Amino acid sequence: MTQEERDGTALLAKARARAPLFMANAAKNESAGALVPETIAALRESGLFHMLIPRCFDGAEVDPVEAMRIFEAVSYADGSTGWVLMATQICTGAAAAYLEPGTAQALFGNPDRTPVVAGQGAPNGHAIPEGNGYRLSGKWGYASGLKHADYIHTGAMVCDKNGAPRFIPGTNQPDYRTFIVPLREARLDGNWDVLGLKATGSIDYAITDVFVPESFTHSPTTTEPRQGGSFYRLGLLAMTSIGHSGFALGIGRRALDELAALMRRKNPRRGALPPVAETEHFQENYGTAEAQYRAARAFVYEIWGEIRDTLAAGGSLTTRQMTLSRLALNHVTTATAEICTFAYRIAGGAALRESALQRCFRDMFAGTQHFLTTPTVLRECGKELAGLAEGKVWTLIGLVDKH
Repeated sequence: MTQEERDGTALLAKARARAPLFMANAAKNESAGALVPETIAALRESGLFHMLIPRCFDGAEVDPVEAMRIFEAVSYADGSTGWVLMATQICTGAAAAYLEPGTAQALFGNPDRTPVVAGQGAPNGHAIPEGNGYRLSGKWGYASGLKHADYIHTGAMVCDKNGAPRFIPGTNQPDYRTFIVPLREARLDGNWDVLGLKATGSIDYAITDVFVPESFTHSPTTTEPRQGGSFYRLGLLAMTSIGHSGFALGIGRRALDELAALMRRKNPRRGALPPVAETEHFQENYGTAEAQYRAARAFVYEIWGEIRDTLAAGGSLTTRQMTLSRLALNHVTTATAEICTFAYRIAGGAALRESALQRCFRDMFAGTQHFLTTPTVLRECGKELAGLAEGKVWTLIGLVDKH
């Protein structure tokens, strides 16, 4: 595949062209508890599994807005497919950009066998330094896309042999790292029994006393790529916000479109009751939901367009830009959840049965449980916007003093 075929515009066109396949396989994916082989093959052959890999490894290295549009398009077709794509691409792109050059070249230097990386980045494990690496152990959950991965992206705290956490020299911040571990080194649990996002296979896993070389680790907070261009100055946190925002946008649009299509169908069994579509209640609330969705989408693309321009000019994200990007994610998640609730309730029994509309409802409410969109994050956004967080910077769950 040429570089032209892997640019953002071409990949978006490929994602949209494969939407009918993703839609057709949605129920099969859920039954399997993972994406079926036909779906995975479409993601591979289209180049979508290369979208966030640096160009030096023959990846697309799309910009933030292009990435958002692709995640939105795939999530519109099927929420689980969009979620797996964004989860694996963020982990894979981060490994390719932030690992030391020799290791990154060994893993990603052959585009014909580019590995997929997935896992859970929270520092739930512990890593004890040993020689030129670490002894890693721990248990993790919510490893989206892990059933389709070759390597695990997993977080752990660096500890002394007595279990005491180490701190980054000169700071009061614990030293935790992201470890890239072959999938075969982990025990995978088949415990993904959930309301929505059933096909993401976001299972738990455990790693016990596995040696990981230093070169197979990177900082989860770095914004200084060793490979690749300006996109990777976002860091993992901002990259993840792109993925979750695109997911919510795709689900929200699909729910509104499915509801409108349902209301246009004629139902001869309604008897003396007026069709729901002809009621003022439905029409007024559908208009409100459409405005709510479009406003949330405009906010998301406004801030990410600004961030894209900042990166292109050689700059880095400011604290305010990070605040607005997290606020936009929080807002679009809440707006989409409300839209899906409206669509589910007004659709009546039709939404109770297996359908794309029901799947949107379930997938969105699974997505709302992610820690990126908790009330804590919303409060931190309000604090910074009100001028009450001077000198602080964003971490995964909130604002802290600069080192």
